[in-house]
Amino acid sequence: MLIKDKIVVVTGAASGIGRALAQRFAKDGAQRVICADINADGVRAVAAEVGGIAFTTNVGKEEDIQALIEQVEAEVGPIDLFCSNAGIGYGGGAEVSNERWQRIWDINVMAHVWAARHLVPRMIERGGGYLLNTASAAGLLSQIGSAPYAVTKHAAVALAEWLAITHGDQGIKVSVLCPQAVRTAMTAGNAGGVASIDGMLEPEDAAEACVRAIEAETFLVLPHPEVLDYMRRKTGDYDRWIGGMRKLNRAYRS
Repeated sequence: MLIKDKIVVVTGAASGIGRALAQRFAKDGAQRVICADINADGVRAVAAEVGGIAFTTNVGKEEDIQALIEQVEAEVGPIDLFCSNAGIGYGGGAEVSNERWQRIWDINVMAHVWAARHLVPRMIERGGGYLLNTASAAGLLSQIGSAPYAVTKHAAVALAEWLAITHGDQGIKVSVLCPQAVRTAMTAGNAGGVASIDGMLEPEDAAEACVRAIEAETFLVLPHPEVLDYMRRKTGDYDRWIGGMRKLNRAYRS
């Protein structure tokens, strides 16, 4: 799918990958870029920058996502591409509080579910549409030091797979973004972290990879191509891969 003349929604658009996506879609001639974020001032600034429309949206609430979709479709037009991009991260393991587990689950997983719930039927009715869901290489591999992040990003990838399998014959195209470290607020002060082992990309690099994938209608978006090799090693010998990850854990958790 080409971006030109399309109506595009980007959540988490106030900064980072979301802002870079909004900028890139505007540059590529989108009919209208809808910028959504919980950061009202930030998202208004990005929308003004790209000539788009700003929505203050908390993706951790279904009613906010539903309202976003309904208002855009009523006042702007049918959404061609919905980029469910907002996400958060917490460190820690099973000891992380229930409140934090629930919050990261709602934002990193349920936001994608709610977007699909309220938009996919509309897209199917008019013959198709495109979903771009931001996950992480952690959703294909794991995340040293963060069980909540690893678990929720695995779930985000699984949902994207399911949507592509179930609704592909109904015209629904799906891509899932799975980068390692990208220079955003989430990675600030963590330049030497495990996710940056293959280098820290700029948000614009991730946006470029997304555009290429959308144009080619490719499911897996890997701005760090090394991730594909790591996936192959994981599936080729799971026990050996876990042993290697334990070694990585010792190196970065010591």
